[in-house]
Amino acid sequence: MSTQKQAEEAMVSNNDTGHEEKEVSNDESGFSLKSVLWHGGSVYDAWFSCSSNQVAQVLLTLPYSFSQMGMLSGIILQIFYGFLGSWTAYLISVLYVEYRSRKEKENVSFKNHVIQWFEVLDGLLGPTWKAVGLAFNCTFLMFGSVIQLIACASNIYYIDDKFDKRTWTYIFGACCATTVFIPSFHNYRMWSFLGLGMTTYTAWYMTVASLVHGQVEGVVHSGPTKAVLYFTGATNILYTFGGHAVTVEIMHAMWKPKKFKCIYLLATLYVFTLTLPSAAATYWAFGDQLLTHSNAFSLLPRTPWRDAAVILMLIHQFITFGFACTPLYFVWEKVIGMHDTKSILLRALSRLPVVIPIWFFAIIFPFFGPINSAVGALLVSFTVYIIPALAHMLTYRSASARQNAAEKPPFFIPSWTAMYVLNAFIVVWVLVVGFGLGGWASMSNFIKQVDTFGLFAKCYQCPPPTPAKHH
Repeated sequence: MSTQKQAEEAMVSNNDTGHEEKEVSNDESGFSLKSVLWHGGSVYDAWFSCSSNQVAQVLLTLPYSFSQMGMLSGIILQIFYGFLGSWTAYLISVLYVEYRSRKEKENVSFKNHVIQWFEVLDGLLGPTWKAVGLAFNCTFLMFGSVIQLIACASNIYYIDDKFDKRTWTYIFGACCATTVFIPSFHNYRMWSFLGLGMTTYTAWYMTVASLVHGQVEGVVHSGPTKAVLYFTGATNILYTFGGHAVTVEIMHAMWKPKKFKCIYLLATLYVFTLTLPSAAATYWAFGDQLLTHSNAFSLLPRTPWRDAAVILMLIHQFITFGFACTPLYFVWEKVIGMHDTKSILLRALSRLPVVIPIWFFAIIFPFFGPINSAVGALLVSFTVYIIPALAHMLTYRSASARQNAAEKPPFFIPSWTAMYVLNAFIVVWVLVVGFGLGGWASMSNFIKQVDTFGLFAKCYQCPPPTPAKHH
């Protein structure tokens, strides 16, 4: 074993000791409900977190993406972006271990401090990369949280339409603001477990309900028909496997972060069992009708099973809102000097300013699908794919960095050159197809939705026409 590898093992071992001692002390004091439901850091906790964080509301829009792209393209791109996302998550985990290993050699302590992605970039590549990573991650997480609030209002409308969607956004914004009381990703054990169970139910409900319903009369599967629709659907799929903005925080919450390497891939393989059958079955049943129904709930007949799926997705969106907001809470705490504060109440109060702009954007942009695609093209493309690949290439660009690397290329990559070729392919592909073509398509669709919404609002406010007088 190399000297650098021994240093890494020592770093991880030292990092694990405190957590393991804490767990032992809990066990010795008898059964602790808090330790079972609240304090998580195992491999299984990380897997549940990664799996739960990948799907969320996108599950309901993937049939819409299939109608834009066609069945074959939808399936192929899901698999392609799933493995691409798993690879860049692996790159992030490698860079985290590299950063942590270097800091441990400098005797830097991370007690009461959560390492985040922008800090890894800062330590490995300098302040410019820190600024870039911070900007993309925070913007992505903010709009990811906005999307969850919009999705809550969109879904509840299928059960109770007494309030308009904007009023529901006010209500769910207040509910989601309670996530300020969840200290860190150590405390998502119960929530991530429940979240994955809820999306699993919803996915298989969509699959079974679509197959039982059968194909609608005269069903047509015409996609793809327009380039703008095709690349809009493609960016929505790109977004599906983009939970990387919280990868470092999930790793840091683990008792043994070196075991994270394969977790995201295993989570993605499970997510395939949810997204592929549900999207394919729903598109098979309803075909081109989905082009005007971005939320699959709008076409499935109302039954107690569908209402249960709606309610479970509402709870899951609350959980996903917390996943997306927690890294933002950490950044804000560090800015105002509250990150080391032990009082949960003080930290919760200090976090409230983070929720307010998210709430505001959710109220002024009440349409879900177009924002999803725009975020995928303009933010996910860089945050999830381009920046991790470039950061890995630049971190190990020198021969000495490669020789002393805390992590060598995996067994299926024959050399560092092959690593560079693969990472360069990811950068070029996502830059051209995801950001370029996807950005063009998504912004075109987004502007069209804004114009349509503005016209609708204007017509809604117009007074009714004066009845004609009869002579």
